[in-house]
Amino acid sequence: MDEFIAAALGFPTLLFTASLAVVLGFWLLVLCGATDHDGIGPDVDGGALGIGGVPVTLSVSLLIAVAWFTNLSGSLALARTGWPGTWVHFLGTVLLFGSLILSWRVTRLLVRPLAKLFPDEPGPSRLDFVGLTCVIRTGRVDAAFGQAEVTAGDGSTAVVQVRQHGSDPLMLGSTALLYAYDDAGEFFWVAPFDAALDPRG
Repeated sequence: MDEFIAAALGFPTLLFTASLAVVLGFWLLVLCGATDHDGIGPDVDGGALGIGGVPVTLSVSLLIAVAWFTNLSGSLALARTGWPGTWVHFLGTVLLFGSLILSWRVTRLLVRPLAKLFPDEPGPSRLDFVGLTCVIRTGRVDAAFGQAEVTAGDGSTAVVQVRQHGSDPLMLGSTALLYAYDDAGEFFWVAPFDAALDPRG
């Protein structure tokens, strides 16, 4: 146990031991809900280093963890050689830079399958429906009541709350145009729509 502690707190592992403590503290805050997993900020990207595609906090955490383990293993091996201190210090410096290269390569391999869990495309938004036509699914639509079915660009359908101003009534089965979204009320404003006027038809 003393050998492990000495290696963890000795050169060069100490540099990564301190970093690993910060990483563990960060992920504890994430688990407690005190911060978000991409809390560093969306402007930071690891794509230039080949470790992008996942939140930078995850890729940096993996990089530090692999570097710490590599340095710890190498330091333990050097301590058991019995070589003079100058050689051990020199090889420790080589180990420091070698572990950074190795951990970068390992992190690149690890983030590739993980990147599939973090798609770049933003999720669907209700505002995507504005400008689409819908089919009324209730017996009436007025300023206080109504529902309609809308088909998204990918072919999926959704039933949304709709409201209408004006005298032209919308009945069950009518085609209408979603022309605005009300954030406060969480509904769409609709207007009657003649399918013959649809340029996509």
